Amino acid sequence: MSDLSPSDFSNPAVVLAGDVDYAMYERFRGQLAEAPAEGLIVIALTTLGGDPEVARMMGEDVRFRSEQEPQRRYVFLGKTAVYSAGATFMSFFARENRYLTRGTRLMIHERKMDKTLHVVGPLTASLASVKALVHEIEQSILIQNEGFETLIAGSSVTLDDLLQKAPSNWYVEAREAVDLGLVQAVL
Repeated sequence: MSDLSPSDFSNPAVVLAGDVDYAMYERFRGQLAEAPAEGLIVIALTTLGGDPEVARMMGEDVRFRSEQEPQRRYVFLGKTAVYSAGATFMSFFARENRYLTRGTRLMIHERKMDKTLHVVGPLTASLASVKALVHEIEQSILIQNEGFETLIAGSSVTLDDLLQKAPSNWYVEAREAVDLGLVQAVL
């Protein structure tokens, strides 16, 4: 695939800004349905984060369409801020289809949970509740790490490096993202 020029990004087919949530997913699906039937499909995103599962749904739509529609080239354009769930969404694009505007920051962190477990009642029932929460955490870590591996595929970043940086919010400036091989180019 050839590198794209700034003029290729002058009129994105999909433009999204704000929280990655179900409302964004609806806007994404609507704009994607109106996108040209062939050629370059630029999806521009600015976000401070949101729901990682919604980001994964959007990403799966891109992955599936990319495999089923060879006449289209889906390209990611991160603008200003691509934090958290935005980086998750970006990971579904092939590295050569990831672009950032100048000064854009990626922010990558571990998944977070806000849950209280109140243990009351018979011990066996309490143990089942505790085990269920442990299983939820374990599966969330597996999903998180699968996404991390996809994000860094073909880059100079190792999973160990990422796992060390992610707990404290790893910010990556656009030029650094290119140097690390996380994205193709900066516009």
